Amino acid sequence: MGAAGLDRLDAGRRLAVPDQRAEAETDWQGHIDREDARYADGESRLGDAVSDSDARQRQLTRLGNASAGAGLALLMAGRREEAAKRLVRAAERYRESFAEAPPGSWGRPIGAIKARILADDWEGATADARWALEAGSAAADSPIGRYAAALACLVLAHNEEARVHADAIRIRDDFPAEVGDALAFIAAHDVVGYTLAVEGVLDSFESRDEYLEEIPVADTVLVLQALAAQRGLAAELSSPLLPD
Repeated sequence: MGAAGLDRLDAGRRLAVPDQRAEAETDWQGHIDREDARYADGESRLGDAVSDSDARQRQLTRLGNASAGAGLALLMAGRREEAAKRLVRAAERYRESFAEAPPGSWGRPIGAIKARILADDWEGATADARWALEAGSAAADSPIGRYAAALACLVLAHNEEARVHADAIRIRDDFPAEVGDALAFIAAHDVVGYTLAVEGVLDSFESRDEYLEEIPVADTVLVLQALAAQRGLAAELSSPLLPD
């Protein structure tokens, strides 16, 4: 690690998001109402897809996204119990969609594990982590599959295996290096490396214009912080994209 990296760690500073994005973040109830309406509308259409397995799995994924979006907005509004209910429901919809999804749809297990962690449902996260590994994520060729495996292994405290998967994806051009670094440093119990890496992940969220379900939240940072906190590694971060 160079001197510039240590200076950045000591400063602990965060980048400001554009003013228009900060303004959008204040209307959390508007985001919640919109996502709940999307979920209700999608649920009403689910029966129409009973005979079409592909349409059904896609609709279930949309339901998962809407429920996760409402959960994230509720987290930002400080309504954690309500958020947990939406997030657990999102995990259930993601998992339900996976059975009929195309091969390699590792975003569903990732979404389920992340939603369980954000809901502080570690029992459910453990079950979904085992499911992700049983489904073959550890042997996946794609970086998204190995990401699922790394998350699953960290939830299960299989740190050596998590490092293997994190190391496999952190050097790839088709995966965010900062996320892979953060996963590897969590597995290695490296507090300095993790802090720099998770700050990099947060920087990437603060510089983007698109978010899951249009909810401006650094959800990956929240998941990484929860996994790091279990190991006493959580960093002190501040951003309009994180709950107070």
